[in-house]
Amino acid sequence: MDLFKKCFDFTKADDLRAAGLFPYFRELQSRQDTEVIMEGKRRIMLGSNNYLGLTTNPEVMAAARKALDEYGTGCSGSRLLNGTLILHQEFEREMAEFLGKEDVVTFSTGFQSNLGIISALVGMGDYVICDRENHASIYDACKLSYGKMLRFRHNDMDELETQLKKVPESAGCLVVTDGVFSMGGDIANLPEICRLAKKYGARVMVDDAHGLGILGKGGRGTASHFGLEDQVDVYMGTFSKSLASLGGYMATTAKVADYVRCNSRPYIFSASVPPVCIAVATAALRYLRAHPELPDQLQANAQHMRDRLVENGVAIRLSKTPIIPIFTYEEIPTLQIQKELYERGVYVNASLPPATAPHEALLRCSLMATHSFAQIDEAVDIIVDVLKKHDIRKPEA
Repeated sequence: MDLFKKCFDFTKADDLRAAGLFPYFRELQSRQDTEVIMEGKRRIMLGSNNYLGLTTNPEVMAAARKALDEYGTGCSGSRLLNGTLILHQEFEREMAEFLGKEDVVTFSTGFQSNLGIISALVGMGDYVICDRENHASIYDACKLSYGKMLRFRHNDMDELETQLKKVPESAGCLVVTDGVFSMGGDIANLPEICRLAKKYGARVMVDDAHGLGILGKGGRGTASHFGLEDQVDVYMGTFSKSLASLGGYMATTAKVADYVRCNSRPYIFSASVPPVCIAVATAALRYLRAHPELPDQLQANAQHMRDRLVENGVAIRLSKTPIIPIFTYEEIPTLQIQKELYERGVYVNASLPPATAPHEALLRCSLMATHSFAQIDEAVDIIVDVLKKHDIRKPEA
């Protein structure tokens, strides 16, 4: 059989294109900001993870230009060999201090961070236990490791304990959870996860890609939000959201960081984060430290949008984060609504199975600290008007 048969048989994308409902790969023709030019028209951007709005911040952009002039365009080597710049060391020291951890290791992307951390720490005979709604990179990392993966229903602490009981006393165990879940915007039950992990001798890792800059003291993330900094063994994070760049990191103890640096294949065999990217991440971190009010402004914007949607009868998944999912349930109506919003000047993401459960498709809205209430109100008025034209009902159980 031809290896490419599955490619020739795949028609879903073509079918959606033919129906005018293919929602992906929209061409952006301006900077990533609260308003963008996308395919020739102004759109209010409610589909970005640029939570603090720092991609257009003058101080952050100046740091990018300076790094380009001083260090050029790339490192042309791994961190292990010729690819370590003083810029990498500066970021790692400052992020470790910010998060209250001994050390930080940087990776080329957020996705690669999970691959590199989990595959290094979880070896043959070890176990890794995951929330079912964890990010895809965590699932792939578990596949890359030689350990056994167990899963528990989303935020179901009884099932987490059931899975922990399956781990032999002779085996190492890592419990991994998103801090803020990217689709639903809800927060992990970290206090109970840490309690159960301690009870059964497991270690805890939090993917805080959507938590940094959003939750906790001055935006320090999910562990800080709960006051559990000393009980989370490993933080993972990304540059591509609140830090306005590209790359990722692990924050942990000095011994664990050293082990990962010397044993993680995705770390050892990848070129290091380019100068501009690491300089931007550092500048964004410094700006966040100097402006601890930014997460508060972000939360105020998100609460304003939630309040406006609820008062207009829009069914949303309530959360305490800037991720606001609007229930649309079925795939085709979701794509139709997303298209109409786009044509009316509002960009939101359509979240469809398998990213969501069947019959639980969503419009995923996300706010920035730099959105104005006027922009939010304009977008909400359009969202409400479009939704009223569609009979959005929850399917019968």
